[in-house]
Amino acid sequence: MTPDALRRLIRVPARPRNPRPVLARQVEDTDGYVVETFLIDLGDGRRARAFLTRPAAPGGPLPAVLYCHAHGARYDIGAAELLDGRPSLLGPWGPLLARRGFVTLCLDMPTFGDSAHEKEDALSKALLWQGKTLMGEMLADLLAGFDHLAARVDVDPARIAAFGLSMGATHAYVLAAIEPRIARVAHLCCFADLATLIRTGAHDLHGHYMTIPGLLAEMSFGRIAGMVAPRPQLICTGDRDPLTPPDAVEAAFAECIAAYRTAGAEASLLRLAEPDTGHVETPPMREAVLSFLDVMG
Repeated sequence: MTPDALRRLIRVPARPRNPRPVLARQVEDTDGYVVETFLIDLGDGRRARAFLTRPAAPGGPLPAVLYCHAHGARYDIGAAELLDGRPSLLGPWGPLLARRGFVTLCLDMPTFGDSAHEKEDALSKALLWQGKTLMGEMLADLLAGFDHLAARVDVDPARIAAFGLSMGATHAYVLAAIEPRIARVAHLCCFADLATLIRTGAHDLHGHYMTIPGLLAEMSFGRIAGMVAPRPQLICTGDRDPLTPPDAVEAAFAECIAAYRTAGAEASLLRLAEPDTGHVETPPMREAVLSFLDVMG
């Protein structure tokens, strides 16, 4: 399947791909790094709250990370995860990455953060009835975020990675599958074969944002992740994570690595499976992600 065909299957809306203006911009120098807070124009009449961290010392063009925030039924957090972290993380990624020389952007997904007045169930239903999907809307918003990063004078557009945990993990690798300009992708705690999850009932642990009509008739998450090949990809999971049980992870990974082998890029697919870990980031995961991203520095 081509990236354009996958976009159509997921129902990612076509929006202008020109760089988006930012509004109500605030810049704060904080303990060796800079935080930018602004509203990003999504190109469809909506705006999303966004946070960006970058090194305090001027320079560039720098490597960048499009940070995809998690779900966790914490609709109040959203993009603030970049600065404040969340219980499933060891700590916030924004300050850490800024101090390592990265520009990192995170924006609120629909129904999260400043958009939490919308409800995921209600919005998912409304979009499906209109022939759209919440996943498609979220990916389109993330593409607007990518365009903003790629247009910045302090960012090297050839060195932009995608990264996230849980819902953010799904967003990161699906986004990389439909956007070939993403240089590499790392994701934690949300990689599994959906058909296997359905057989066991574990699919009901995932949010409504993942509902894509007809997906399994044409694709799988393992094959979608395989579309990232030959670009580097890091997959981190916990064997005790109910959202990513080992049999579902193995099924997805088998399809993903097959695509990398076909592309002659098996060495570019990295995997870390933590045997005694659930749906949380671990120190080895953080170390693996940092090593994976530092290559772009």
